[in-house]
Formats: sequence, structure tokens, C-alpha cells
Amino acid sequence: MVSVLQSAASPVTPIGTPTARSGGAARAYHEVAGVLGWLGRTGAVVGTVFLFATAVTFALGAVSGLSPAGLVLGDAATTADVARVNAQFGLDRPVVVQYLDWLAGLLHGDLGVSWFNGIGVGEQIAQRFEISASVAGLALLIGVVLGTALGVLAAVYHGTWFDRAVTVVCTVISTLPAFVVAIGLIVAFSILIPLVPSAGYVSPSVSVGRWLALIILPSIALSLDAVSEIARQLRGGLVAAQQENYVLGAIVRGLSRRRILIVHVLRNGVGPAVTVLGMKVPMLLGGAVVTESIFGMAGFGRFAADGALRGDVPVVQGALVVAIVLVLAFNLVVNAVLVRLRPAARRGT
Repeated sequence: MVSVLQSAASPVTPIGTPTARSGGAARAYHEVAGVLGWLGRTGAVVGTVFLFATAVTFALGAVSGLSPAGLVLGDAATTADVARVNAQFGLDRPVVVQYLDWLAGLLHGDLGVSWFNGIGVGEQIAQRFEISASVAGLALLIGVVLGTALGVLAAVYHGTWFDRAVTVVCTVISTLPAFVVAIGLIVAFSILIPLVPSAGYVSPSVSVGRWLALIILPSIALSLDAVSEIARQLRGGLVAAQQENYVLGAIVRGLSRRRILIVHVLRNGVGPAVTVLGMKVPMLLGGAVVTESIFGMAGFGRFAADGALRGDVPVVQGALVVAIVLVLAFNLVVNAVLVRLRPAARRGT
């Protein structure tokens, strides 16, 4: 009993004392060290994946057997002409040397030159990237906003008719291909009810209203799968988080339902939805090929598809490299968000 009283009567170190300050500095040091360690490991993984993906991309072009002579000279090319064109594009050198030169060019922002028109691939992608970025960006925004709203409401009203209705709707729209939705939207809102144009593109620098009218239908067609997956994953994560003990403790402490949802449940249950969001970027890039063709847009996806049909290897390789960089960058952002949302994961780093 005496020892207990002595320990209870022992002075408490104020926050402003050197001991407390040194403890805060130690925590800050460990926090910074953890972040730097995570960045180092993530950078190593991203670099390894990038090198492997670019090697596979170049190897696919090297083993394809395609030659620029077919595009430049046509079917009348002689053996000497083919050798001359191959030497012009550096295809007469060993494959390893070609890859190293190509990789060095990538690191300096050079994506090569098109066999078809002799124009830089990077320049052509830059001219078309605004279209794909507009459509995919708006599709991603619709997917995040609408999917988050449906997922949160379904979790809040878990077990009710609204929850079941959201589940059924998300299941149905997830089975619809983007090109079917695109055709249906054109018929509904460009033919039967002529509200928006069915094809074309105008830069927002020319007219914001017409730009939005032209990208809204392809964006909706691309976004439905993202809406479905984000809503379902968020609903499942929030429902599971609501059953945790810390939620019961927050209720016992008298916290409001809104505060419990925003501060505790949403932060701990949003992880699966954020992970799915990172997986949707490749699907948006792939779906853009079909939607841009349906809506008559000369975007990044259609440019890559046309290059593949012509056998223009540098165009295909350049488009794949840009897609790889976008996917890696977005997944890096998603992983950073997950680490921020999960204190246990951040302590583990």
C-alpha cells in the first residue's frame, strides 16, 4: 500500500520539460525514419516493376518480326531497301544494344519515332493525351463521388431496402460492358432525346460547355464499373468496421453517430475501396480505346490501337510505357493514402 501511495504521489513530468521534449523529438525522428524507409522500399519496388515492364514491352516489339520497311516502302521494297530502312531506324544492331539505347531515351523523355510518319511518339501522345485525360478523369471523378455516396449510404442503412437496392444496382451495372453502355447512352441522349452531341471533341480552352457536353457520355460509360466496385467495397468495409470494439467504445463515450462514422468508421473501413480504386486506372485506360472509337475521339487509346493495327512498333511501345508510368504513379498515390489511413501500417514501416 505504501509503495502504491508513493507512486501515486510521485511528481508527473510536465510536458514542457527536457524529458518530454526529447521523447517528442524521438517520436518525430522515428516517424521521419519510417516515412523515408517506406519511400525507399516503395521506390525500389516501383523501379524494379518499371524495368521489368519496359523490358517485356521492348521484347514484344523485338520478337514481333515487324519492320519499318513495310510502312515506309510498301510491298515493292527490295532486300537492299529493307536493310537500308532497318539501318536508318537502328534495327541492324544487337537487340541488347537497341534496348539499352531505347531505355536511355525513355529516361530522358524520348519515346522514339513513329515508323508510319516519322514524327516523335511523345509529341503525338501529348497532342492526344488531353482527350483521354478529360474522359478518364471525369469518369474517375464520377466513380469516386457516386460510388462513395452509395457505399456510405448503404452502410449507414445496412439491412434496409435501400441497402439491398444498392447491392442489386451495383451488381447489374458491373456486368454491363462499357461499349454497350456507350451505345445505349448515344441512343438515349443523342438520338431519342438530343441533349448532347454523340461524337467529337473540343478543348476546354475553346469552350468549356461544349467540352463538357462531348465528354459526359463517354465518361459515364467508363465510370459505371468504378461506381459499382467502389460502392460495394466501401459498403463492405464500413459494415465490418461498424462491428469493431472501438465503435462500441465510442458509442459508450456518448459520441454522435456522425462523428463515429467520419472519424472512426470511415477512416478504418475505406481501405478496400481505395485499393480497388488503384486497380481501376488500367481498366479506364483500356476502356478508353473502345469508348474513344465509339464517340469519334482521337485520343490516347485510339492512337495506340491504330498504331497496333498498322504494325507501328514504336507507337505501341511508347503508349505502353506511358500507361505503365500512369498506373505505377497512381498506385503509388493509393499506397501512400493507405499508409496514412492505417496507423498500424505506418508504425510497421
